[in-house]
Amino acid sequence: MNALPSHLREAYPWEGTFVDVPGGRMHVLDVGPRDAPVLLALHGNPTWSFYWRRLVEHFSGTYRVVVPDHLGCGLSDKPQDWSYRLADHVDNVLAVVDALGLSDVTFVLHDWGGAIGMGAATKRPGLARRFVVTNTGAWRSLRIPPSIATVKIPVFGPLAVRGLNGFARVAAWRATAKGLGPTAREGLLFPYDSWDSRIATLRFVQDIPLGPHHPSYTELGRIDDGLAQLADRPMLILWGDDDFCFTPAFRAEWTRRFPAAEVHAWPDVGHYVMEDAPDRVLPLVERWLARTA
Repeated sequence: MNALPSHLREAYPWEGTFVDVPGGRMHVLDVGPRDAPVLLALHGNPTWSFYWRRLVEHFSGTYRVVVPDHLGCGLSDKPQDWSYRLADHVDNVLAVVDALGLSDVTFVLHDWGGAIGMGAATKRPGLARRFVVTNTGAWRSLRIPPSIATVKIPVFGPLAVRGLNGFARVAAWRATAKGLGPTAREGLLFPYDSWDSRIATLRFVQDIPLGPHHPSYTELGRIDDGLAQLADRPMLILWGDDDFCFTPAFRAEWTRRFPAAEVHAWPDVGHYVMEDAPDRVLPLVERWLARTA
């Protein structure tokens, strides 16, 4: 992976650390006072820690903001022979937690970060203090857009995603309601510049379990069943309703499972909530963190 160019470094100025996990090294931003409350932000597919750059900038003066790149994503290693299964992503996040000595964590979740983060929290309920949930899910579901389902088609999926970078390129315009500026677009696409570097982009889609035959069906069921033990934790739900993937039906399911959650939803915001509406999200998170301290 080439170094970030200077104009992207202006938007993403932090130097990360690396944590060894089975399969390689995970790149992790760890910014802010070490004795401050922890915000652990988990990205989805096809993004990376660059997606959370405004969260890091806004909160790292008073919080310890930790943002890993999942293995295969961002500036992390991209092994070609690793499993890329949900359970292993969960274990990697817990390895980061242990390596950095994190506790009393507020999880900030988006897209695949929801299943992975809730996977970690349901394995270690004592780790989780609060949750900020944005356009994600953490339970078994058959809701999958046809355009994403096509990526599961043998031959076509690898050629479209790894050959043409179709998944990340389409997301760069379809996952946002207002459109990405040139820096945001280039930054989100930067790590995915070759066949090998796009392996996780494909594997994440292939790992969506749509039936009991799938290797990750059991793990997602474990997470689904475990959510009830976290229902007493404070939750803030921030939702872009103009999302073709995690539609308002997913937001409704979160509120059903966490009826005490504070909920904000916007019809003019898409899947990339932090690209479309950081000016709405960040003040709401700041006030909610203060109220639930």
